[in-house]
Amino acid sequence: MGIVTHHKGGTVWIKRVIRALSTEIGVPWTGIWSDKHKDHIPAEGRAFLCNWSGWLPRSLWQSGEFAAMHVVRDPRDILLSGCAYHQTAGPKGEWFLHEPRADLDGRNYQEHLLALRDPTEQLMFEMENKHADTVAEMRVWPWGNEHNVELRYVDLMQDRDGLRFGDALMRLGLAPNEVLDGIRAFIDNSLFGGLARQEDRQGRLATHIRSGGKLQRWRDELPAEVGRAYARRFGGDLIALGYETDDSWVDTLLPNPGQEVQHG
Repeated sequence: MGIVTHHKGGTVWIKRVIRALSTEIGVPWTGIWSDKHKDHIPAEGRAFLCNWSGWLPRSLWQSGEFAAMHVVRDPRDILLSGCAYHQTAGPKGEWFLHEPRADLDGRNYQEHLLALRDPTEQLMFEMENKHADTVAEMRVWPWGNEHNVELRYVDLMQDRDGLRFGDALMRLGLAPNEVLDGIRAFIDNSLFGGLARQEDRQGRLATHIRSGGKLQRWRDELPAEVGRAYARRFGGDLIALGYETDDSWVDTLLPNPGQEVQHG
């Protein structure tokens, strides 16, 4: 069973859920980060095969028995969340932020982002760097595969009884009692459930989640100038991913939202 997310697209949430479910039902989980990790796949028995960058080996689907849960988030919200998070994230798990880059005169990603004092410039930089990689990952995912279960972050954030998530687990082949365990893990690790209070989000979790899971942040926080550039660069991707039908959304943006980009 595949479990796939994208950077700043609900990864921490889903990872915690799968870890809890793995422990509860005794099905191991393992990260598959590249073709080199194919030997992590058990020869027999069930396992959760996870990747947090929108990828799994395409050969997994050739058996005809493999299915994957794929979670996506509105790319514009990912841009806002990622730009803020990348200003403070440590090297653990985010090594790319701390590697010196020749194209940045020896500074690393985070140093350069912080040197850009204007939020618009920061968002523009983020948009052409890590964000571009994330959108590309979304586009190359095997959309349309009948065995995959496609979920949107916005829908999961409104799935307060866990039934949508439970249905996804059922489609992956879990037994009814395992689905109930999954629903419990889902709610316990959600921002509307077990992590509703800021004080319950400890350690690295607190650095990942600051906005409380606010939906459609881009409507209030994305500057019009950034939105216009975004439409030119990724407008077609938003349409292909089903988040827009044209570029008219840009006309709804404020010239200057008048607030700092929030962590999310």
